[in-house]
Amino acid sequence: MDPTLAADLADLPALLAATHRTAATTLATLAERPVVPPPPNPAPATATATPTPLPNLGTGLADTLTAFQERWAPRFSASAGPRYLGFVTGGATPAALAGDWLTATHDQNSNSALDPAGQDLERETTTWLRDLFGLTDAHTGTFVSGATMSNTTGLAIAREWLGERAGVSPAEDGAAALGPVRVLSGAPHSSIAKALAVLGLGRSALVTVPTLPGREAVDPAALERALADAPGPCVVVANAGTVNTVDFDDLRAVAALRERHDFWLHTDAAFGAFAALSPEHAHLTDGLDAADSVTVDLHKWLNVPYDSAVLFTRRRDLQARVFQNAAAYLGPLGDEPDLVHLTPENSHRLRALAAWFTLRAYGRQGHREIVERDISCARELGAELDADPAFTLLAPVRLNVVCFTLATDPTPARLTALREAANGEVFVTPTVHAGTPALRAAFSNWRTTSADVHRAARALRRAAEGIA
Repeated sequence: MDPTLAADLADLPALLAATHRTAATTLATLAERPVVPPPPNPAPATATATPTPLPNLGTGLADTLTAFQERWAPRFSASAGPRYLGFVTGGATPAALAGDWLTATHDQNSNSALDPAGQDLERETTTWLRDLFGLTDAHTGTFVSGATMSNTTGLAIAREWLGERAGVSPAEDGAAALGPVRVLSGAPHSSIAKALAVLGLGRSALVTVPTLPGREAVDPAALERALADAPGPCVVVANAGTVNTVDFDDLRAVAALRERHDFWLHTDAAFGAFAALSPEHAHLTDGLDAADSVTVDLHKWLNVPYDSAVLFTRRRDLQARVFQNAAAYLGPLGDEPDLVHLTPENSHRLRALAAWFTLRAYGRQGHREIVERDISCARELGAELDADPAFTLLAPVRLNVVCFTLATDPTPARLTALREAANGEVFVTPTVHAGTPALRAAFSNWRTTSADVHRAARALRRAAEGIA
């Protein structure tokens, strides 16, 4: 064994204790650190820092931990903290953090029934999640890396369903066996087009359907007209929580169209599915169970570490047809497919453990409280900005996102200046809503409180005054 590696192994308890102290200090100071630190001074000449050469002789974990703390930790954002309001980014609850640490500790290969504990834990966790979101046991769930991979997996199953309708198998014969495909959606997330590109269906397969006036929710009548114009079976992507305004399609109305039209219904509920936890907002997810496949992103509102999402589907048989992996060491497909036969990944980290920990530790009620507190915080920020003449709300605060812009001259350059001026106190992300350059603040962190809202509002107000 390499001498440095052997020394680290011998001293591992003390080294892990040092790592624990470093992590604990980071978490204890999270709320007061700059949300997005300023660039290094002097700033690098290029957009990225110049990598240092790989050392020939390593210096061990202790020295590397020190080097990380000196070189990289000061540059990291407080993305796990309460005022990082970009990208619908959650943090990691204490239980999820412990589960993630133990995921690395046990380092399970959770894909094969030859070593089944990881698979069994994942199945238990997806069953809990299915219940949390009000899905029936007609759905089975599988962990993937994030909403993009979940959407890709769901649309891959939809592609196979289209093949089933046409008497071919795209998994065997290629996507060209289908001919042209139409994918209809009102306000699809960008990952839908990306998934279509990956799957060989092409970005041009995506047909944007008109939305309701002043909304991002699809117009059911327009969707029916588009379905009537489709030359054959197609795919509909419904939205349960759009990115800009958290608008929801009428999921029941969309599903009812299958009485007259033949389509696969995929529902992108990346973070909107969590509305099911709040009695006041659960009606928004009515009809979610009717979907043929559903995307839910867990490193958002479940507050587990990156990366983690789940794909639910009613057609696990088609899922296995797409993703089956033939190798003698994997064993047969069987009636209960191993996870290796259900996602694009052969290497499948035990992401479920962090989710299992947080669900087991805090239960339905604990996660409901996080969701409802974040919704309340979004409403508070919306009210503060709406009352400030410097800002304009571009949409009502429907759930956990505040979409707003400058009341005067909301150019991308001015919004960038505002955002960067506020970065130390609050992080928001740029967008465009109905043609207007805007900013969006997304609440999904378990730490965020009303005090953080007022602090964020003050920072945005000061930033707006600074660019006036």
